[in-house]
Amino acid sequence: MTRRFDYDVIIIGGGPAGSTVARYAAEADISVLVVDARASIGSPLQCGELVPTNDEMRRLCPDVPDMDDLFQTPEHAISRTCDTMNIITPSGKSLSYNFEGLILNRVAHDEALVTMAKDCGAEYLTKAFVEDVDENSIRLRDGTTYTAKVIVGAGGHKDPIRRKFWAEKSTNIPVKFELKDGNYGDAVELHFGSMAPGGYAWMFPKSSGANIGLGIQKNFAKGKPLNIYSKAFIDKYPGETTFKGAGSLPMSGTIKQFVKGNLMLVGDSAGMVLPSNGAGITIAMVGGRIAGQTIARHIKHGEPLSNYEKVWRQQMGKVMKNSKRSFKIGSIMFKMPDRLLDLFFNRLTKGIVWRAVTCRRMFWIF
Repeated sequence: MTRRFDYDVIIIGGGPAGSTVARYAAEADISVLVVDARASIGSPLQCGELVPTNDEMRRLCPDVPDMDDLFQTPEHAISRTCDTMNIITPSGKSLSYNFEGLILNRVAHDEALVTMAKDCGAEYLTKAFVEDVDENSIRLRDGTTYTAKVIVGAGGHKDPIRRKFWAEKSTNIPVKFELKDGNYGDAVELHFGSMAPGGYAWMFPKSSGANIGLGIQKNFAKGKPLNIYSKAFIDKYPGETTFKGAGSLPMSGTIKQFVKGNLMLVGDSAGMVLPSNGAGITIAMVGGRIAGQTIARHIKHGEPLSNYEKVWRQQMGKVMKNSKRSFKIGSIMFKMPDRLLDLFFNRLTKGIVWRAVTCRRMFWIF
């Protein structure tokens, strides 16, 4: 007798990864339930809000197809556009690069992704905390259970599926940031050095004010807490604080396996953040589309869920490999005193620095 399920797929987490899985699965007439603990998906804000434009993504991730279908950011979710990124050395010197980016209104962006998924037929259940996960069921804190053929963990680095079924560890970098009023120019800034040991600090100007913050590797911080670093950096920028936020990014790259039986991971829970630059929103959506399409083919035609991993490697394998390598090299360099690090960031090495940030081979030879 064939077992009956409440849904074809249940997705834990309605952020960019989860909503993208939901959109592409539901688009294929697969029954989808997205469960999220938040009352309103997108709130509270937890990131720096910078993403590449679609054209920039085509340059950064050339093996990912159909960018314009995947990334349909509505105008109201774009706070500002930029065409320049300045990488700031410890002494304050600036290396300037052409970079086409969007500084988002992240809350509006995530809400738009939810709307797109719902328009395709996905259902959402908010204020629903997942207490436990079995092979084919989830149990909520209120005792309610739901069953599905496939269950996807898109709940970030604390995702319940990742915690219960995956032993592999990731390097998680804590971040703190503030939204500030004021005029901060047109270019986005990345700062490297002892002000953000093992990580980096940022200033991303918005239509009004800026998103300013940093992340660190705790084992580089010599016992000094994140609050001290974040306050020292953020206070350098004038303006009244209108919002304070915090989060955590998995910065060791993707884990080895995304699929176990009928369980899948996507987005931050699978380590889909580029370690060399912290990009996670667009990368999670790339993974989300692959996962959603694979689930649809699995439900309809019996395609193995493991094909999700194969397609990911085809589209993002080279980029992630280069980003992991750059992060490892950078972690060695960031142990240097600021004066030595400052010597490395110069006009002669400008191309090498940019190749590392944009996930290409740093030295062309390995």
